[in-house]
Amino acid sequence: MTTLAVLGGADGAITTLITARRLGITTICIDARTDAPAVEYADEFLNVSTRDVDQLAARLADRPDLAGVVSPASDVNLPAQYQLAQRLGLPNGLSPQALRASVDKGFFREVCESLGQPGPRFVQGIPDQVRHTAATLRHPVIVKPTDSSGGRGISLCADPAGLDDAIRGAVAYSASGVVIIEEFLDGDHYAVEAVVVDGRIAVFGLGARQLTAPPHFVTLEHVMPGGDTGLADRCRAILDEIVTALDYRWGSLNADLLVDRDGRVIVIELGARLGGNGSAELLGLVNGIDVTAAYVRAACGEHPAVTPARTGCAAMRVLHTTEAGKLIAVTGLAEARALPGVVDLILAARPGDHVEPYHRAGAKLGYLLATAPDHDCLRHTLARVDELLRFEVEPT
Repeated sequence: MTTLAVLGGADGAITTLITARRLGITTICIDARTDAPAVEYADEFLNVSTRDVDQLAARLADRPDLAGVVSPASDVNLPAQYQLAQRLGLPNGLSPQALRASVDKGFFREVCESLGQPGPRFVQGIPDQVRHTAATLRHPVIVKPTDSSGGRGISLCADPAGLDDAIRGAVAYSASGVVIIEEFLDGDHYAVEAVVVDGRIAVFGLGARQLTAPPHFVTLEHVMPGGDTGLADRCRAILDEIVTALDYRWGSLNADLLVDRDGRVIVIELGARLGGNGSAELLGLVNGIDVTAAYVRAACGEHPAVTPARTGCAAMRVLHTTEAGKLIAVTGLAEARALPGVVDLILAARPGDHVEPYHRAGAKLGYLLATAPDHDCLRHTLARVDELLRFEVEPT
């Protein structure tokens, strides 16, 4: 029997658990929350905090069937993934540098600077430090927790008067209490999902990224492929350079990029892990590869073949509401799922749940995956979903 430990029970782990089961691999979902949404998809559940590496190592040490450990769609669990793999002698594509770049935004900015890559001017530190050093920056600025993801704690600060509130909002989502403040850059947003093999990008997808309006900047949609071939080649070369600098040997990779008004490609953030919200499936749809299966197999010590073959275009659309309240009903679900081109429609909220405006990734109501032979057909499918699918919310 082969067993895979999956760190975290959030909805981003569900596809990994389902895929592992399909491959005949037993799964252990690890989370401090007994009601985490992914728990029901696992064969076993270990009710331990993913931050308690000592207890996890002790509990898993007597499992000769344990072949690997992963942290899908979660930067916060990457340190535990790395430490458990090292302690238990499990396959580990992460390097210390790749790990730190995924969980420390300031360190990642320094890596990009060392490579001569463009980026925003920034300061990083505890609140008392950055309140003073931020005076060297040009407003508006983006204020973020240095060690969080999913849009948590991010805000746009138009002038110095709003800085204290923005810093407090960021610290609330930072385990370390460290904040990074960056000069705001304007441009076109893109997202990358990729697979790294032997220290090089083997499968690459560039998606045009649509965000919510300021001040939160949370992902609404990815359409892949995005941009032209020349832009994709430039982005791939830039990320290959970063992968080499970080000594990242194998595994999944996701990154947020911006092309500014001067045409410069700026890598905003990077995560050495499988993307969430259907990003891995999106990459697979346009490359003819089961990306999550490759991720699971590699984590268990296999060397899966990943040979991409372009197969059209695809989109990931986040389902959300602008209201706070109780979700009363979801209508048009069956009709939307039956549309030609709709590959999957995942709900993260059920009638009776409390929902909130989409100001962070965790507030989504679900996501949709769709594919089509060209972008025009894809837009038609997405428009039909918008017409059919409705979320009824009772304000509170």
